Amino acid sequence: MSMFCFQCQEAAKGTGCTVRGVCGKTDNVANLQDLLIYALKGVSIYNLEAKKLGIKNEAADQFIMESLFATITNANFDKNAFVDRIKTALVLRGEVKEQLLKAGGKTEDNLHDAATWSADSVEEFMVKAEKAGVLSTENEDVRSLRELIIYGIKGMAAYAKHAYVLGYKEDSTLEFIQKALVATIDDSLSADDLVALTMETGKFGVNVMALLDKANTTTYGNPEITKVNIAVRNNPGILISGHDLKDMEALLKQTEGTGIDVYTHSEMLPANYYPAFKKYDHFVGNYGNAWWKQDKEFESFNGPILMTTNCLVPPKDSYKDRVYTTSVVGFEGLKHIETENGEKNFSAMIEHARKCQPPVEIERGEIVGGFAHNTVLSLADKVVGAVKSGAIKRFFVMAGCDGRMKSRDYYTEFAEQLPKDTVILTAGCAKYRYNKLELGDIGGIPRVLDAGQCNDSYSLAVIALKLKEVFELEDINELPISYNIAWYEQKAVIVLLALLYLGVKNIHLGPTLPAFLSPNVANVLVENFGIGGITDVEKDIQMFMGEALA
Repeated sequence: MSMFCFQCQEAAKGTGCTVRGVCGKTDNVANLQDLLIYALKGVSIYNLEAKKLGIKNEAADQFIMESLFATITNANFDKNAFVDRIKTALVLRGEVKEQLLKAGGKTEDNLHDAATWSADSVEEFMVKAEKAGVLSTENEDVRSLRELIIYGIKGMAAYAKHAYVLGYKEDSTLEFIQKALVATIDDSLSADDLVALTMETGKFGVNVMALLDKANTTTYGNPEITKVNIAVRNNPGILISGHDLKDMEALLKQTEGTGIDVYTHSEMLPANYYPAFKKYDHFVGNYGNAWWKQDKEFESFNGPILMTTNCLVPPKDSYKDRVYTTSVVGFEGLKHIETENGEKNFSAMIEHARKCQPPVEIERGEIVGGFAHNTVLSLADKVVGAVKSGAIKRFFVMAGCDGRMKSRDYYTEFAEQLPKDTVILTAGCAKYRYNKLELGDIGGIPRVLDAGQCNDSYSLAVIALKLKEVFELEDINELPISYNIAWYEQKAVIVLLALLYLGVKNIHLGPTLPAFLSPNVANVLVENFGIGGITDVEKDIQMFMGEALA
């Protein structure tokens, strides 16, 4: 095989991509991503020792965080970007080592190869990558646990990065990420040790999601119940996709008064819910659906598109010249907007937009959202009353990701067939499977409550914990809440681990269970947490509602 990657839900044949990623990444990019992770482990070895002596290297902390983010599925496909990151990692490793030794610190005599290897050329990188990939851990169960932890901290790094750009960070989270990286090359750790570390990863996942929630709401206000327009106007437009709200703010400021309209796409839809963005008259609404439909929707949009985070699909030549990337996103041949002195300049996109036709309208109407924890808790009396009266029998958490597989139609059918006395709590792009259905309401409470991006899954945990308190329950699993979550990439992994840390059991994942879970590790999750898959809609609804009656 020329590569091996099984970090996302669409891993080829349910086991792993071995020639080219289903996501579109080449074998070279996949292998360089593996080598970058290996290099980050080496940097972390020295950086953790330096921290013990009070040495803080913020450049190293930030680089490790951003580099993990860059390896998330559908974030960066640019081989040269990863070559540059690996070179930077080796330089940083040397700098941190020098700081450590100058401060009187010592290094072990038998340091792991991740802390000592060196190479200069791309060819040498490719040779080294063959020995540093996922399959270098021979024991299947240890490999499974190590990768589960790594994918969890990839998601954690993404959330930490979003908070960081808004001026919020927790050193303990960044230190844990590095601790976890080093643990995945520590052969002295047993499977039980790695299981414990997995739970600790969930703990820090809760912390980083709470931090990001604080960063977003403090900066832009609490999301409000909002009717989001999905039609278009007759002006040239710029489409912004991904998750980064700071980029959203900068783009709105720079396009104000230019005659250019701004539309959100996919996971940027929840930007429409924030008070700070509603003051912009040229902020029109949302265009299109989940990330995987962008090959058609970017075509019909006509104007420039800004990709702020992961969720990029390799672009078609027909619109490739209109796609701009920023932050950790990359694809060879696309124009990249860098941060300079803490700011980004979108003038090139604005000039480009002036020369483009307005978007082609693909639908009309509105989507209702903005049900983050602050909003839902303000309706707590109404919600609790509906539960106590029997008007609401059960809540279904259907958060997570969308994807290309035909089997994901399951989630549309599941939403359609749920009893009318149930409510869906959602976050992430999984909602596009049902957020435009006419599912009605229960006493004025919409049957689909959208908390926001996958980043906002924290809201669903806060809501559940508050309901547990209101109903005076000892166990969160006594609540009338079922979890039927669609997953795709690594941010969904950290959400899952966070829920497990909070004690949530009987979570069902689909459309398939992760390929990186070995049979034994999957059994541990089943036995300890009741993790399950999905079957067919009717059987699963009967199963969930049977639990409700039990």
